Amino acid sequence: MMKRWTAAVLMGMVIVTGCQPEVKIKAPEKPIVIDLNIKIEHEIRVKIEKDAEELINDKKGLF
Repeated sequence: MMKRWTAAVLMGMVIVTGCQPEVKIKAPEKPIVIDLNIKIEHEIRVKIEKDAEELINDKKGLF
């Protein structure tokens, strides 16, 4: 009786371990290329006070 139970447990373990999925990770043969076409535009606006604007206009060679 004990031999049959042991044999049944062993057979069950063999069946369960034989059905486990196999996962393989393989690197691609070609390199991964990411093509990014990005156009960046920006606009900077500077507001100056009226006194500073007059100073700049009065002294043209300042900047």
